Amino acid sequence: MCELLAMSANVPTDICFSFSGLMQRGGNTGPHKDGWGVTFYEGKGCRSFKDPLPSANSPIAKLVTEYPIKSELVICHIRQANSGAVCLENTHPFIRPISGKNWTYAHNGQLAEFKDKLPLKYNWPVGTTDSEHAYCWLLDQLEEKQKLDGKPLCLKDLAPFIGKLASQINRLGVFNLLLSDGDYLFSYCANNLHYITRRAPFGKASLIDAEVVVDFQQETTENDVVTVIATQPLTDDESWHKFNAGQWIVFHQGELVEQGQEEVEPNL
Repeated sequence: MCELLAMSANVPTDICFSFSGLMQRGGNTGPHKDGWGVTFYEGKGCRSFKDPLPSANSPIAKLVTEYPIKSELVICHIRQANSGAVCLENTHPFIRPISGKNWTYAHNGQLAEFKDKLPLKYNWPVGTTDSEHAYCWLLDQLEEKQKLDGKPLCLKDLAPFIGKLASQINRLGVFNLLLSDGDYLFSYCANNLHYITRRAPFGKASLIDAEVVVDFQQETTENDVVTVIATQPLTDDESWHKFNAGQWIVFHQGELVEQGQEEVEPNL
């Protein structure tokens, strides 16, 4: 399956360290060689880099590791294709505008019978993956909710609703989810997701997949708070928290602001 990575911070922060480890899993230390992508939020805008080549030897991925883009919110994905061809349009993350914001989505897992079980009304995929189809269905539900409530969507306010939608999709297979509107970061765990929140006093950390060590005390201030979410821990000398199956968490500026638990039902 694919692997996910995200960051939420209270100050503009680069993700070079974490991405340097993740990119090695895209064809070097891991089998996720079918493309990768990353989205950085900057104010109301966002910039996205995608490549259907393996991240371990992608010139664009090398650029991202060497170009310290500062962002308070990042979503990244490396792909191991199981639905849809290996091509640019099937490469995560997927970005769609809704309620005046750019919503970014990435999925890890595999879904069965998704076209029949998740009928679409307003949003249609550009590519052919189960992931993008599920995103379009989720957006349909959010747009219906927006019409019913008569106000712009706020991810934090809708977190319990999104958690139930994610749980419903998860019944079709495996649905680990990262979703953001640029302000909040929503994460849902089907079976495998971890996070770590770094704050003062900061220490050193060593990547599992690359010979890279960083001393965060030299890179931060005592007021910085940075949370990193990953499918599997990226460092071997820090304590990562494992999500429970069915758990969803919302982060804002590095802090956990809301969480909930959905019942994990047997797959249909």
